[in-house]
Amino acid sequence: MEPKKILIITYYWPPAGGPGVQRWLKFAKYLPEFGWKPVIYTPENPSYPLLDESLMKDVPKDLEIVKTKIWEPYQLAEKLNKSNKKFKAGQFDVGKNQSWKSKLSIWVRGNFFIPDARVFWVKPSVKFLEQYLKENQIEVVVTSGPPHSLHLIGLNLKKKLPNLKWIADFRDPWTEISYYKHLKLTKSSDQKHRQLESEVLKNADITLATSYTDAENFRKNGANAICITNGFDESDSNTQTLKFSDTQTKFTLSYIGVLEQLRNPENLWKVLNDLVTENAEFAEKFTLKFAGRVDDKILNSIKHSNLKNHILNLGYLSHDKAIEEMQTSEILLITNFPNDSSKGIIPGKIFEYLATGKQIISFGPKDADVSKILNETQAGKHFSYDDTEKIKEFILDKFKLWKDGNLSENKKNIEQFSRKNLTKKLAEILA
Repeated sequence: MEPKKILIITYYWPPAGGPGVQRWLKFAKYLPEFGWKPVIYTPENPSYPLLDESLMKDVPKDLEIVKTKIWEPYQLAEKLNKSNKKFKAGQFDVGKNQSWKSKLSIWVRGNFFIPDARVFWVKPSVKFLEQYLKENQIEVVVTSGPPHSLHLIGLNLKKKLPNLKWIADFRDPWTEISYYKHLKLTKSSDQKHRQLESEVLKNADITLATSYTDAENFRKNGANAICITNGFDESDSNTQTLKFSDTQTKFTLSYIGVLEQLRNPENLWKVLNDLVTENAEFAEKFTLKFAGRVDDKILNSIKHSNLKNHILNLGYLSHDKAIEEMQTSEILLITNFPNDSSKGIIPGKIFEYLATGKQIISFGPKDADVSKILNETQAGKHFSYDDTEKIKEFILDKFKLWKDGNLSENKKNIEQFSRKNLTKKLAEILA
């Protein structure tokens, strides 16, 4: 039986790095096992904030990849202010860290490029894909955002080809994401964002969410929404043979990935600073490890505390190397935006954290979806940003277990989050 074709429209594709690329890379890897032939549509000349050549190994050799050129205004933004390089990854300075150039750049970003700076790819893509879809018997189209401008490609194709089955995949929310309120939007710009979001949610045949709360919120706004979380891939380096090292000489708390100012767990740094100041044994054994891109202002703040001699900053690493660094850790840190509207954000790295069996400490709003996952898997603890004493108790408890050789691994109830099982769920939805 001939496999059915599914066109995946995604901005992020290897050699792009970071968690955004992995979701549809892994779906594309496993979809053929469930009767679907994926075709990738992606920019020919994208401006990626991170590169990771190691992800190329997961691109199936026979995968059809279609590319067209894109124009992006990021070079202009970077000329105005070097820190605008963060815009590519949805990051920017906030609060007291904002210069007048940052403020101007954020205002331009939010009001001139709606929904984002990749919007100039929409019209040429619709024109190209309308003909491509007719010639290649594509049954389903997926748009994956952010950037949410890609959903406008799907929206316009759906209007031109009403019988086309269109799936809008929201890796993050649109107007409900925490940084949205920092975009300095005019009233008319805010209305435009919300109008376009509403059109996407109401016209997509299926809206995919990566969290339970996001799926519920999308349903409230008229979408036929289903949750398929991100996950971990059993075939990734060493996820099948993870062991705790008996010879580990340091008690290491690690953050793996990108950490920006809006998700900075300042209270954790204060707790750790107090512990290395008050507890000589903890100070002797403790290391705070970063593997990824951490905002300079966060690093500078930590380096001006008593933690300065306990920092191991490895910089950005390939995906394979990042997984290795997870294994040489005792506690893995995950952070979320502190406001209630972010309850539904489940950072993708949590699933690879789960696959290591290591303890996880999480920060974000109360009753977050991350908390539900940690409780179900018994993999760690979720805290709000003001739980100072409870944070200290958690870290000291794990330190004592580690010191006594009793900090064991745990992989309870994590099979549901394997990439293969999640792809099976996707195939059932596509049928």
